[in-house]
Amino acid sequence: MTGVTAIILTRDEALHLPRALASLQGVATRVIVVDSGSIDATCQIARNMGAEVWVHSWTNYAQQFNWALDRLAHGGWVLRLDADEYVTPALATQISAGLPDVAGITVGRSMWFQGKPVRYGGLFPARMLRLFRQGHGRVEPRWMDEHIVVDGPVAHLSGQIIDDNRKPLDWWIAKHNAYASREVVDILNHRHEFLETQPAPTGAAGMKRWIKTRLYTRLPGGLRAGVYFLYRYILRLGFLDGRQARAFHVLQGFWYRYLVDAKLAEVERHMARENTTPAAAIHAVLGIDLKPQPKKDAA
Repeated sequence: MTGVTAIILTRDEALHLPRALASLQGVATRVIVVDSGSIDATCQIARNMGAEVWVHSWTNYAQQFNWALDRLAHGGWVLRLDADEYVTPALATQISAGLPDVAGITVGRSMWFQGKPVRYGGLFPARMLRLFRQGHGRVEPRWMDEHIVVDGPVAHLSGQIIDDNRKPLDWWIAKHNAYASREVVDILNHRHEFLETQPAPTGAAGMKRWIKTRLYTRLPGGLRAGVYFLYRYILRLGFLDGRQARAFHVLQGFWYRYLVDAKLAEVERHMARENTTPAAAIHAVLGIDLKPQPKKDAA
């Protein structure tokens, strides 16, 4: 069996974690759950199912994942899996059969929303780099839409990872409200370059990033959310999805994108009014402190 270390970041994921860990049976030779302060049974579930539990305070996804990478010994493969995702049997079989001599591997990722698959809209299955050789990959230092970047050739496996979050809609809305604030950080950093950057991902993820930064963001704020929604819902047939999945297109394809634009405009107004830096405006308006904070770690 190929030596694979799976890393899962958690906070209050008792609902999803058993499914994610069960899907890694026969796939991962080691599972590390990096928890950032769960108050439910997340950590106990992880230990009961044979995973190691490391504790580290949260800044953003990239810093949390890279912190775990830095604690691993070099050698073997690393699999990135979110707590609300699971590895399909087809992908599990492909991984356990042996991996090619490359730096990274992309797999398909599909989405379910409120218990129903999102089949239309031109989104899924998305090809994402989720497997890479330890020492040859790292999550790019972004606050939102972060990807793994590797330093060598990439192959593809046809098996998939499924994202199927079963928490209520209020939780989803709160999460995407926080996502919108984090995306504003990245948009302003692209414009003003006040934070660390590194080369963008390649392949499908790189093309998506190029379209977003070179084309989408050049459209007028607010209007671009409507244009994107119409493209996804009408031209890419999102309206053919079931009722729950149609709600995903409206909320994630329009509401979320409009919210990002509204928050971006608010921060930029604060910058102009107070004649201040992007980082200071982000802290004042969005409550995000971009300064590194001391952390208490445990394992």
